[in-house]
Amino acid sequence: MTPQSHFMVVAPLAAGREAGLRELLDTMNVTPGMADPANALLPFGEFEGLHFARFALLPDTTMSDLEAFDLPRPHVPMYLCFLGECDGPADEQLAEFVERAGDGLRQLFSHCEDFGTGADLLAKLKAHSAPAAAGYVNWIGRTVKHIQQNSALQRLLSSRVPRDAAAAAIDPQAMRRELLAFVQDEMIAGRLVLTSTERTPTGWHIGNLMHAIGVPLIGLVLLPLWIVLLPIVILLLRRNEKSDPEFCPRPDRAAVREMQQLEDHDLTNSFTALGPVKPGLFRRYLVQVILLLIDYASRHVFGRGHLARVQTIHFARWVFIDNKVRVLFASSYDGSHESYMDDFVNKAAWGLNLAFSHGFGWPRTDWLVKGGAHHELRFKYYQRRHQVPTQVWYKAYPGLTLTDLDRNQRIREGFDMHSMSDEQARAWLRLL
Repeated sequence: MTPQSHFMVVAPLAAGREAGLRELLDTMNVTPGMADPANALLPFGEFEGLHFARFALLPDTTMSDLEAFDLPRPHVPMYLCFLGECDGPADEQLAEFVERAGDGLRQLFSHCEDFGTGADLLAKLKAHSAPAAAGYVNWIGRTVKHIQQNSALQRLLSSRVPRDAAAAAIDPQAMRRELLAFVQDEMIAGRLVLTSTERTPTGWHIGNLMHAIGVPLIGLVLLPLWIVLLPIVILLLRRNEKSDPEFCPRPDRAAVREMQQLEDHDLTNSFTALGPVKPGLFRRYLVQVILLLIDYASRHVFGRGHLARVQTIHFARWVFIDNKVRVLFASSYDGSHESYMDDFVNKAAWGLNLAFSHGFGWPRTDWLVKGGAHHELRFKYYQRRHQVPTQVWYKAYPGLTLTDLDRNQRIREGFDMHSMSDEQARAWLRLL
C-alpha cells in the first residue's frame, strides 16, 4: 500500500501585501473558496497523488482574547498557509509542485517575506514547512488513484445492473459472471483501468513499526518518573482547570456569514481553526504530550475509517506555530458544519476536551475530559470564533463521501474475489 502524508508551508506575509494576495487567491476558485482543479497558478487536478489542498491566511484575531484578561499579547504575523494531504512522502509532493507549477507558487509566495526573486523555491518551501504534532488519515493506504478507479468501476457496474438484481428470483452468480465479463471487455478496450495495490515501502513499514513499539517503550522506561509526577500533574491540572479563563462570546455574525459562504459547495467541507495555547509551562507541555498520544492513536488505532466514534473525517491535523504559542487545526469532513460539530459533541466530546481544552478560553473542563465541549452552546461559539476562512480548497474526488469510498472499496474487493457464495453475491450486487 502507499501511505499518506501531510504537508504544510506557513510563511509570514510581507508588509502591505495582504490585499493583493487575497485577490490572487480568488482567481484560483470557481466558486467562493472552491478551487478550480485546472487553475493557472496551481492546477491541483494534474497531481494524481493529491487528495486535498488549501490556502488560508492566518491572522492574529483571537490573540486579543489574552488582553481581555490583562495577559500579555505576543506579537505574531499574518501568515500564508498552504497545506494538504497526499499519497507518498510530503517532500516528493512539494518537489512535484515546484517542478510542474513553480511559476504559480512563486507568484503566490512572492507576497511573503523571505521568498525574493531568485530564491530556491523548493528549499524555501521546506524551510517554512511545519510538521504536524498529530495527524489523522481516515484510511491509511487508500490512494487517490484507487479512489477514482473504484468510483469508475462502481458507475460502470451500476449502469448495467437492473434495480431488482439482488432479488431472490435473480441468479446472483450468473449476474455476477455477466458483470465481470463486461468489465473485462471494458478494460481490454481501454475504457476502464484498474490497477493493483502498490507494495508498501519498506522504509515506511520499518518506521511505522519502530514508532508503534518505541513510544510505549519510552513510556514504560519513564513509568517510575510518571508515577512520581502524577500527583503533581493532577494538582496542577485541577488548579488550572478551576482558574483558567473561560471566554466563549457569541461570534461576530458577519464573520460567521463569511464562513458559511465558503461551505456546502460539495458533500465535503474544510475546517481551519487557529488559537493561542493557554499561558504557562504546564499547559504548553501537557498539550504536547496529549497530541503525541493522539498522533500515536491515529497512526496505530484509528487508521481504518474512524476517529474515536466519528466516521466523517477524511483527514485532520494539529500543528504548532509561533514557537508553540498557537495551534492550528485543519480537517476535511463530510456533511455540514453544524452536523460535524454535533457529531463530535454527541460522540466524542471527551476527545475534543483532550485535544482542545489547552486552547485559551475553552469552556471550563473537569478532570480534562468532563465539561468543556459538553457545554454545547459555549463550545460552538468558541470553535466558530477561532475558525478562519479557507480561501482556496481542493478535493480530488468531488461528490464522494467516505460512505461512498467505503462502498466502492467493498465493490472492488468483491470484484477481485475469485468466487462467492450466493449470499455473498447478492450482498455484492446490493452494493451496486
